[in-house]
Amino acid sequence: MQRCAWAGTDAVNVRYHDEEWGRPVTDDHRLFEKLCLEGFQSGLSWLTILKKRDQFRKQFKDFDPKAVARMNDADVERLMLDPGIVRHRGKIVSVINNAVRVGEILSNVGSFSAYVWSFEPKARLTAPVEGEMLPAQTEASVAFSKDLRKRGFSFVGPTTCYAFMQSMGLVNDHYAHCDCRGPCEAERAALKRPAL
Repeated sequence: MQRCAWAGTDAVNVRYHDEEWGRPVTDDHRLFEKLCLEGFQSGLSWLTILKKRDQFRKQFKDFDPKAVARMNDADVERLMLDPGIVRHRGKIVSVINNAVRVGEILSNVGSFSAYVWSFEPKARLTAPVEGEMLPAQTEASVAFSKDLRKRGFSFVGPTTCYAFMQSMGLVNDHYAHCDCRGPCEAERAALKRPAL
């Protein structure tokens, strides 16, 4: 099977590349999870995050924004003692803050998914070719980041936002030679976008 070079050979990373990355996601909990994990990844390898994902899910209540929004300082202290997650106080506090912000979007818009998908780039990007560097950020990720920060989200810079957009299928950045590009594009084409 032909894959993007970044998939490497680690079974966890290969499975993530083949089954998740670039596949369109519309579930509010999974979108919140992906945004949080991209924030945790900043400065670390993605494989580190993937290997800790089950414990992240356990500690952050399967990334149910309503449940996470109720977490408090005692939860932060408890999480700081768990080596099964990334023990970065700022990032842990950010997840709780961002859960509150997602709740505000749910109250105002009704769907976090519809909000996220409203930032899908209008122009279709051409498939990157082998050897070509993927962008770290784009005009769309800058706009998304700016709007999130205006709403009070944290750890959502343009680079983190673009990694999130790639992960959850807002864009398809599988390389042209990659066997996953076609299936991802087919799923994106068939997807009924959630509307605001």
